[in-house]
Amino acid sequence: MKLLRFLHQGAPQWGAVETDLGAGQLPDHVRVYAGDMMGAHQPTALCLPLEGLTFLPPCQPTKVMALWNNFRAAAQRNQLAQPPEPLYFLKAANALSAHLSDVPRPRQAVGRLVYEAELGVVIGKRGRDIPLSQAAEHVLGYTCVNDVTAPELLRADPSFEQWTRAKSLDGFCPFGPYIDTEVDPQSLHVQALVNGRERQNYPVADMFFSPLELVSLLSRDVSLEPGDLICCGTSLGAGPWQDGARVEVHIEGLGTLVNTLKGNIA
Repeated sequence: MKLLRFLHQGAPQWGAVETDLGAGQLPDHVRVYAGDMMGAHQPTALCLPLEGLTFLPPCQPTKVMALWNNFRAAAQRNQLAQPPEPLYFLKAANALSAHLSDVPRPRQAVGRLVYEAELGVVIGKRGRDIPLSQAAEHVLGYTCVNDVTAPELLRADPSFEQWTRAKSLDGFCPFGPYIDTEVDPQSLHVQALVNGRERQNYPVADMFFSPLELVSLLSRDVSLEPGDLICCGTSLGAGPWQDGARVEVHIEGLGTLVNTLKGNIA
């Protein structure tokens, strides 16, 4: 299933994409569900056209945990050693953004901005100290993420690396448009296109720590809650995001996350 959240008649709703095949059939639409996406729920009789929906972030994380230096190719290029355990930071809730939403350039001078196409893991069941053999039971599904960064803020003060600020400005975590509950993450490739031109294309299988290993290892530090998002890190090709540019994060089987960087308006 491909799950999503959206606005309908001014209220947040959620549902699942249904695809009709064959000549004369309806285009893709959304079956609206009642209840809790992470708990008890049931389909309703209401179906809405997918085209024209106002997307919301597909879940509401209590926290976003994002990886650094999690790909062999990027580590080799940047002369970084394989980390003995996952290296991660947190992104704040105000950074959450939806498919087709503009990402606002901060009004303060922060220097250049960078897009980073990533696979996201959405937690479906609470867990702490999760064994690797049980990690899949705690995953609701997978999604596309753009881990936006203001790299010049990161080390602007030599006494303190500002990971939170550089990664958590408003709109700096677009993800979606869907949560896919059935895809095999190890077979996936992550692409980034800027104004239609491919800039990133790398395999998930190149990770130091696989998605399920991340679920297990990160749960040793913190309890993972339903809806939490783990951003698996990025590989080669992440680059500057110019005002007005359209960035697409595409993962075959998961869909395409599309956002545009909106410059400041005086």
